[in-house]
Amino acid sequence: MASRRETLWLMGAAVGLTALGADGVRPQNDPRAPAAATPRARPVIHPPPPPKPTPKPRPAAWTPAKVAALETPVRELSQLSPAPPPKSIALTIDDGPNPTWTPRMLDLLAEEEVLATFFIIGEQVKEYPKLTRRIADAGHQICNHTETHPISIAGLPAKRVRKEIVDAHDRIADVTGVVPQYFRSPGGAWSKTVLELTAEHNMLPIDWAIDPRDWARPGVGRIRRSLLEGKEGDIVLCHDGGGDRSQTIKALGGAIPKLKKRGLTFVAL
Repeated sequence: MASRRETLWLMGAAVGLTALGADGVRPQNDPRAPAAATPRARPVIHPPPPPKPTPKPRPAAWTPAKVAALETPVRELSQLSPAPPPKSIALTIDDGPNPTWTPRMLDLLAEEEVLATFFIIGEQVKEYPKLTRRIADAGHQICNHTETHPISIAGLPAKRVRKEIVDAHDRIADVTGVVPQYFRSPGGAWSKTVLELTAEHNMLPIDWAIDPRDWARPGVGRIRRSLLEGKEGDIVLCHDGGGDRSQTIKALGGAIPKLKKRGLTFVAL
């Protein structure tokens, strides 16, 4: 039989073990239990947007001071200062970029090793920025042909003319990094206001000497014959936008080699 001292010792040990078990194992809803760690969401890191091209002017054979003195648009290369080398002829292409005809035009020019001058429309640049950059990357000259190509531009108020020129100017520079150095009025419609605003934005007004009226689709033969009338110093007008330009491209494919055989060299403005 256990003594009184032994009985008291056994009772104290049992109480201690019970307390130890209570501290070591607690139910999940016990408010004294430590809260589980809340997982933290990883921050979303967005890559920076690609930088825009830095606008830069293309080399031009004239100075801005000369622009202010012009009262009529340039129609012959001899009007540039300094004039391009002898036996030069300039091919200019209007109304693009067009997703069907501009790539075919670029392929033809690359095959013939010809540099041209593209007068492009701002709203087309907005629609086809990659194609616009392809023109510039191929080494062709990029020029301003207004934002929406209003044929009645010569009769529009100065505020509207300014918007047509400035919107296209800024869009072309943003997309290609090229600051337009030349301006062509839609349909060759010039007025004092158009010429003054062209000069105000440091652009040279450009017209043409040879117009095969390819925009009217008169037939491949007629376009080609008109192109073959080109001679040293001429600025030639063609189109890659505004409609079906298959006749233009076929006519150029026949005319360019013949003009080159005459000793003419195609130059960009």
